[in-house]
Amino acid sequence: MAHTETLAENRASNRLLLGTALKSMATMVAAFTAWQQTVARRRAIADLTPDLLKDIGHSEAPRPTLNIKAGLITNLMSMR
Repeated sequence: MAHTETLAENRASNRLLLGTALKSMATMVAAFTAWQQTVARRRAIADLTPDLLKDIGHSEAPRPTLNIKAGLITNLMSMR
């Protein structure tokens, strides 16, 4: 009798593992598909000109800027 119960438990655990494996595979496929779409979207936006970006409602990519206030060099020299 013990042997039969063990077999039944093994089959149930195999089904559970198979279900878990299928769910994790579906999650991986969904994540990969989302990643592919994101990469394609970024490449398409990177190829557009600033005028086209304005037309579709995107602002230009932010660029680093250097803001220097008036009198900054004077202040720095006086601290010296």
